[in-house]
Amino acid sequence: MVSIGQLGSSSSITRLGVQAKAPTASGLPGLEPRTWNREPDSGFTLLELMIVMTIIAILAMMAVPKFTQSVKAAREAVLREDLQVMRTAIGSYTVDKQKAPQSLDDLVSSGYLKAIPKDPFTNRTDTWITSQSDTLSSIDQTDSGGIDDVHSGAQLTATDGSSYNSW
Repeated sequence: MVSIGQLGSSSSITRLGVQAKAPTASGLPGLEPRTWNREPDSGFTLLELMIVMTIIAILAMMAVPKFTQSVKAAREAVLREDLQVMRTAIGSYTVDKQKAPQSLDDLVSSGYLKAIPKDPFTNRTDTWITSQSDTLSSIDQTDSGGIDDVHSGAQLTATDGSSYNSW
């Protein structure tokens, strides 16, 4: 048990609503009734914090689906653009060289594409699915085979319900 003298001059002991102060300069402990702090509290209650956390959670639940939906729509726009650019390059190559390219690398090596674009859904350049047709190999039909179309290699479903590899 701690005696009042061991606590020092600035500490106090509270018991049953009466505050016993440590000995003062005169050496006598003073007994004073406990007073309640009438200053406004400088913190938040648990209820206030829970209400704020609930509001933040509700806002997050509304924002996250919209964010993921907009990211998916942006990836779809990139995919459409990449497919259009590659199909245009295939058509230009076929007209200029009088034969269809044998691979997407032919488009890069001939300068029709700077590089093979990444598929925005697979994040790879080697997942593009090329369609080769014997009927559209060259203008004069002397060469056999060649690429006439390209599709995404992603097996996912688009926002319109179609598959990306059918675009």
